[in-house]
Amino acid sequence: MFTLCNALAVVASDFQLLLVLRVVPAFFHPVYCALAFSVAAASVAPEDAPRAVARINMGVAAGMVVGVPISNVLAATFDFSVAMVFFAGVTGLMFLLTVAFVPDLPVTQPMRYGAQLSVLKRPPVWLAIVAVICLNGSIFGVYNYLADYLQKVAALPGELIAALLLVYGLLNICGSYLGGNLLARCPSVTVRLFPLCTIALYCLLFVGGGKLLPLLAALIVAWGILGGINANINQYLLACVASDAPDFSNGLFLTAANLGCMAGTMISGFFIHSLGLPFVVCGGLLLAAAALLLTKFVHCRADEQQATDCPIGS
Repeated sequence: MFTLCNALAVVASDFQLLLVLRVVPAFFHPVYCALAFSVAAASVAPEDAPRAVARINMGVAAGMVVGVPISNVLAATFDFSVAMVFFAGVTGLMFLLTVAFVPDLPVTQPMRYGAQLSVLKRPPVWLAIVAVICLNGSIFGVYNYLADYLQKVAALPGELIAALLLVYGLLNICGSYLGGNLLARCPSVTVRLFPLCTIALYCLLFVGGGKLLPLLAALIVAWGILGGINANINQYLLACVASDAPDFSNGLFLTAANLGCMAGTMISGFFIHSLGLPFVVCGGLLLAAAALLLTKFVHCRADEQQATDCPIGS
C-alpha cells in the first residue's frame, strides 16, 4: 500500500488526488506499526520482548529523523515527484525484504473480535489508555512548539535550531534502545520515574532554558532520550493490562499515543494563548503530573492482575 500510493503520487495531477494518496498510507501506518510490534514480540522469548519492541521504536524514530530531511532535500533540489520516487523505491525494497526474511507466523488459535474487544471492559485498560494519552501528550504536546520556542524565546538562529531538532530526533533512537533495556531490567522503577524526570526537565526549561544555551542544549539532549523511552513505556503499559490480546493492545497503544499528541498540543497551545510562549511547558507539566498518578496506579494494578502473563515482565 505504501509503495503503490507513493508511486501514484509521482504522477498525481491535482491536489485532491495527492491528498488522498497521503491519507491512505497515513491510515495504514499505525496498522503496520501494530503488526510490527506483535511480530517482534512473538519472534523472541517473552523476557526479550521489550528489547524487540524497542528495536521497532528505534526504526520508527530513525525513519522520521532520516526520512523528513531526505524528502525535503530531494523536493528542494529536484522536485516533489523525485522524493516520492525515492520513497516508493524504499518501501518497495522493504516489501521484498519482508517477504524474504520475516518468517511465517501461522495463527494456531484465532482470536475472535469479540474476545479482543472484551478487554475494554476492564477498568485497568481504560486507566492505561488515559495514562498513555497523558504520557505522550506531556512529551510531544510541548515538543510540537519547540521550534517556535527556540526561535522566539531562546532567540537562536535557524541553523542552530535545525541542529538541535536533529539532535533531539537522533536521541529518540538512543532513548528507544535504552527504554527497552530499562523495561527489561527494572520496569516498575522506569515507569514510575519517567513522569518525575519529565516534570524536572520542564521546570528547568521554564527557569533557565530560554536564557542559558548550555542548559538548553543539555535539556534537549535529555528530552530526546525521554521521548524515545516514552514510546516503550506506552506500549508496555497497555501490553501488561491487555496481554491476552496483544495485537489489539498494540493498536490501542498507537491510538492513545496519537490522541495524547493531539491533546497535549491543544493544552500547551491554550497556555501559550493565555500566558505566552514561555508557559508552553505548563501543558507538559500538567499532563506529566496526571501521568505520575495514573502510571503508579495502573502499574500496581498490572502487577496484581497481570503479573503471571505480562508479555514483557513485571
